[in-house]
Amino acid sequence: MQRQILIIDDHDDMATSLEEVFTAIGHEVRVVENRRDALAIDDIEAYDLVVTDLDVEPSAGFSPNGHTPVCLPETIIANVGEHVKAFKLCAANFRRDEFNEDELKDLVATILDYKIRYVDKKDYVQDLHENIQFELPSALSLMHIVLEYLMKRVEKLGVIKPEKSNLFVALDEAFVNAVKHGNKFDAQKLVRISAEVSSKEARFTIEDEGEGFDVNSIPDPLDPANLFKASGRGVLFIYNIMDEVKYNDRGNRLTMVKKTEPAEPSA
Repeated sequence: MQRQILIIDDHDDMATSLEEVFTAIGHEVRVVENRRDALAIDDIEAYDLVVTDLDVEPSAGFSPNGHTPVCLPETIIANVGEHVKAFKLCAANFRRDEFNEDELKDLVATILDYKIRYVDKKDYVQDLHENIQFELPSALSLMHIVLEYLMKRVEKLGVIKPEKSNLFVALDEAFVNAVKHGNKFDAQKLVRISAEVSSKEARFTIEDEGEGFDVNSIPDPLDPANLFKASGRGVLFIYNIMDEVKYNDRGNRLTMVKKTEPAEPSA
């Protein structure tokens, strides 16, 4: 099936290469250079996939009036002297007639693989504060690709040491819970993932479109007496691994913070 793909890229870090790849396999691709041009597109919701990679100006932010069109990055504020990038991959409007999970998985994997190899160079991301956002249908294979990408991204910044960190476990629990328990594997519902990544910390937010749950009904995951109880075990992992954990009142949005691990003293 031919897909309509919109790429918004102000420095052509990804646009030209991805346009060539996706056009070659039969998709219709449109490229614009900035947010203003994207806002001028009347039928932006007609695109199956929107990829955004933009600089955020200091002391400025996206959508100051609070009206952010679907698939464009939400409000992001940059401080003076701070290099902030907004990367978003949105499949909120991906046509799901005869939904082919593998098709979307291949598209997402191609984009993130290119970004990992050619854009997220260690020397480039070292002083970068990046706001990363995903809006994807509820499919575990998509969550696995996003998880692998985010792990590689925080590793390059030194937020974690992969051989010693259980961050993968915490994120995996959160993503699976959103798809399985929140949206109940309904591909018509979205999982929204955002990550603010800097050299100081990584802040993750995972939101599903399910009914939510009463967080207070879960046995206290910090109580050792609940260690071997089946219910809430995933929450226990998350609380033990992350430095900060917070659910919204509805129980369908989870925010987690992992602070950069201190450097080990030299011998």
